[in-house]
Amino acid sequence: MKKDSISRRIFIQKSSLAAGTLAAGSTLIGSCNAEKSKTDDADKSSEQQPLSGILPTRKFGKTGDNIGILGYGGGSQFMKMPDGEWEPHMELALKSGINYFDTATSYGADTEKPSESRFSEILPPHRDKIILLTKIHERDPEKAKKEFEESLKRLKTDYVDILLIHAITDDDKLSDIAEGNYKLLEQFKAEKMVRHIGFSSMDSAERSKELIEQLDFDVTLLAMNPTNYGNFIDVALPAARKKNLGTIAMKVMRDIVNDYAGPKELLEYAWEKQGVHTAVVSMTGMDPLKQNIEIASQYNEGSQSSQLGYELERKLAPLGESQHLVYSKPGYYDGMIC
Repeated sequence: MKKDSISRRIFIQKSSLAAGTLAAGSTLIGSCNAEKSKTDDADKSSEQQPLSGILPTRKFGKTGDNIGILGYGGGSQFMKMPDGEWEPHMELALKSGINYFDTATSYGADTEKPSESRFSEILPPHRDKIILLTKIHERDPEKAKKEFEESLKRLKTDYVDILLIHAITDDDKLSDIAEGNYKLLEQFKAEKMVRHIGFSSMDSAERSKELIEQLDFDVTLLAMNPTNYGNFIDVALPAARKKNLGTIAMKVMRDIVNDYAGPKELLEYAWEKQGVHTAVVSMTGMDPLKQNIEIASQYNEGSQSSQLGYELERKLAPLGESQHLVYSKPGYYDGMIC
């Protein structure tokens, strides 16, 4: 988000808006082995249907920004869309009021046009109206610095709104982070290359809690859904709420939606958790995007009863305790195109 106190907020190079609204794609993918579901006909028939309302926003913790409750993920499901499909997909997200766009250096890193490069083709004309987030994976500060410099080049910008240390695990020691990448992120923030700093995790609620309590982060991105995989809701979320961190729920639907619960149930479950400000979802195809925007536009605080939330947790807990969730399996990394 643009603020007068930050003078360097301009793009080095602006891209032209992608034209048209070509609609084709697939529904959300349940796992690495799931087959792509065809939705071309459905997309064509619903292409001209108007979306109702605008997305609600929330004050994004201590950052002071207003963030839409539905975020646009640039991860694996987004990267499944070929050229000609992802451009109108992003344009529709912008048109519908989504103002938070999430990417990382690892998303599509082995492709000709990774996620960050895609983002730079669409977002520049909207730069002062959006929250742009990316992540660094390297733990060595010198390598992380180079990684971020390359991110800025791909994104065609000289700053990002949020920079996260990507994918914290039990192997990340507090002392190493504190003396390494945390100091680097603080430097980037002081130099106004970054507005807010934080970390993401889907593997260690305990380490996340420790980082939140011991370091002065602004934002955290945590895996949170009714399976309570990783126990982030019970362990890390209360710590984030206590320090008023801008808190983003991820993995809200992955390997759950449609087979075990509907998108409305899963999104509202995340939004109803006290301390969660937004949910980021990576989507393939127009239909899931339109559906999620519609759900968000009609959402009101308290839409989901506590009883329904408890029932979802009871029903879906076994998924979190098994290896059903693809991101719980050995060898998975955040951003894997599957």
